[in-house]
Amino acid sequence: MSISIRHASVHAVLSALALAVLFPAALSPAAAQDATVTAIPAPAEPGAIPLGTGPVKGATAPESWFRQYGVPMARNVSTATLTPVLPAPGKANGTAVIVAPGGAFLLLSMENEGWRVARALADRGITAFVLKYRLRPTPPALADFDRQLRAAFANVGRAETRSSPDEAVAGLPEQIADAVAAITLVRARSAEWGIDPKRVGMMGFSAGAMTTMVTTLARPDLGLAFIAPIYGSMERVTVPANAPPLFGVIASDDPLFAKKGFGLLDAWQEAGKPVEFHLYERGGHGFGLGKDGTTSTGWLDAFVAWLDMHGLLKPS
Repeated sequence: MSISIRHASVHAVLSALALAVLFPAALSPAAAQDATVTAIPAPAEPGAIPLGTGPVKGATAPESWFRQYGVPMARNVSTATLTPVLPAPGKANGTAVIVAPGGAFLLLSMENEGWRVARALADRGITAFVLKYRLRPTPPALADFDRQLRAAFANVGRAETRSSPDEAVAGLPEQIADAVAAITLVRARSAEWGIDPKRVGMMGFSAGAMTTMVTTLARPDLGLAFIAPIYGSMERVTVPANAPPLFGVIASDDPLFAKKGFGLLDAWQEAGKPVEFHLYERGGHGFGLGKDGTTSTGWLDAFVAWLDMHGLLKPS
């Protein structure tokens, strides 16, 4: 997402967020070199719950999956789902996180930024839910899709470009609706899953970070307990009066969002809202749980410690 929304459609701007796929910083060198887009069968998604938010307007191609850089990804998602990833019996602490993978609203990096993250959270007693939100339609043929991605990447990452969550709200009604439905569902079934309905937060990566931010901006009435945009836009926003605590992460060599200032953090601080931020020297974009050989691998432990500081890891 790197072309100003003032000079292009919201969807064209958001397409640039697919650059994460071209910077698979968390993957092994061999996998990172494998940019081949290969069709794969849809993997099993045990426990996935349809959110009932409806199809995507204008979508004709069915949901399909492919492998790139060694990990499975989904595209043409027109049925939003939420997959619970639960802690071991007796380990849950009552806090829940909705996890939104990234992929420019053209695809979802379900493994690197979804399932792996959810399992790591569940290992720490946090009940996680992977949100497979609806996406922009892409061509049915994989070769045409590959060309679409390359076209979207052509002008991304320029230092002078900007991307504003405030402006993006109007262009992401489906993603906001999916996030709202996910939060509503988790609270409705909180007793079943051992969750405190007042301790539900949201985390997102790249485009998922944008989904997290626009949901927070558009629906402050949801009363999220916290938000965690991970390598997302750092642009200034209009902070809601009841904005939740914010935990942010980015690498200083991120080709999309680094070196553009920290307006988001300034806005949160100026509004008097809690904010913690981690700027890692290296990691690039799309590093998921962290790029091996860099300190970015410490962000999840820092996030968990932050939740603990806020009293969110004590059994509710």
